[in-house]
Amino acid sequence: MENIALIESFSEFKDDKFIDRVTLMAILEDVFRNALKKKFGSDDNFDIIINPDKGDLEIWRNRVVVEDGQVEEPNEEISLSEARKIEPDFEVGEDVSEEVKLIQLGRRAILALRQNLISKIHEHDNTTIYKQFKDLEGEIYTAEVHHIRHKVVILLDDEGNEIIMPKEKQIPSDFFRKGDNVRGVIESVELKGNKPVIIMSRTAPAFLEQLFFQEIPEVFDGLITVKKVVRIPGEKAKVAVDSYDDRIDPVGACVGMKGSRIHGIVRELGNENIDVINWTSNPQLLVTRALSPARVSSVKLNDEKMTAQVYLKPEEVSKAIGRGGHNIRLAGQLTGYEIDVFREGVEEDVELTEFSDEIEAWIIDEFKKIGMDTARSVLEQDVDDLVKRTDLEEETILEVVRILKEELAD
Repeated sequence: MENIALIESFSEFKDDKFIDRVTLMAILEDVFRNALKKKFGSDDNFDIIINPDKGDLEIWRNRVVVEDGQVEEPNEEISLSEARKIEPDFEVGEDVSEEVKLIQLGRRAILALRQNLISKIHEHDNTTIYKQFKDLEGEIYTAEVHHIRHKVVILLDDEGNEIIMPKEKQIPSDFFRKGDNVRGVIESVELKGNKPVIIMSRTAPAFLEQLFFQEIPEVFDGLITVKKVVRIPGEKAKVAVDSYDDRIDPVGACVGMKGSRIHGIVRELGNENIDVINWTSNPQLLVTRALSPARVSSVKLNDEKMTAQVYLKPEEVSKAIGRGGHNIRLAGQLTGYEIDVFREGVEEDVELTEFSDEIEAWIIDEFKKIGMDTARSVLEQDVDDLVKRTDLEEETILEVVRILKEELAD
């Protein structure tokens, strides 16, 4: 055909990785039919023939021959004298097919055509990418660091798709350089405008769960089930596992000889401390196991309020609470119970809330965050240790200790 650099636009997309031949032809036809409607008022009597492989296109307008002076619908009818300029032997009532050159649409319409075409194809690409990654939500994905910003890392996969990993989705010890391959879980996919926004996370519990699927053959094969995962990213995690085969020790299989199997997962998560425990439907036993490595003496549950009173020997309390209160917090998340720790054999202990007249509520809350909600639990701790584990100043802690000692002495 004459004219068009426009046709060259088609060949730019014919090798597009997301578009098959049928879809491309449908998009091209839709774009040109819209242009014909604007120009001629209707596209019903037009045939469009497209060869996207060659970047070629033909448009034919079909009209009926009428007597000269009898043309009422110029888009659907052609006078006899005009028809005979095309073929001299046309007669009234016959159909005439005439090729429409793209240049007849006008230069402005041709530019609009190109923009519309590009827009439609990008829209199709974005929809395809969205669907592709929506199906991958919750799955592990690997991409390369493209560039690093203050609060986000931009990654590109092998197909050039952009994936975003915000700062809060990164493990605190993570450090990336341009070109690094990064593993994470596809946490969410949203369409903003027409562009898919793909969020990767390394802090989601699903990432740790999927690492178990990848690294532990029995989990991958379905012989071991991961029942629940809770994490404080980069610090500590608890994973409850179960097996329907009595011959399999699910904890032993996941950890491996001397931790050989779980070591790779720990390393991937920045040396996150991972406790693997046996799942049970017995809530009392589950609370006991969830507080490992502490040895629990007894547990009293209130299923209505979802609280658990756990009694331990004094030397086991610090293990149950854990550094920074991580162990008791994760045990609560794993079991669904709010866990309170009590020391066996310690008499005349008093809840910290009883001292609310003398100790401010926010200070009591700081102690509760690390699992200390009684006077004895605070007094048994070293002051320097309390300074490290809370956001309290040493002077404030010393004042609390003084108040507690005086009250208990009375």
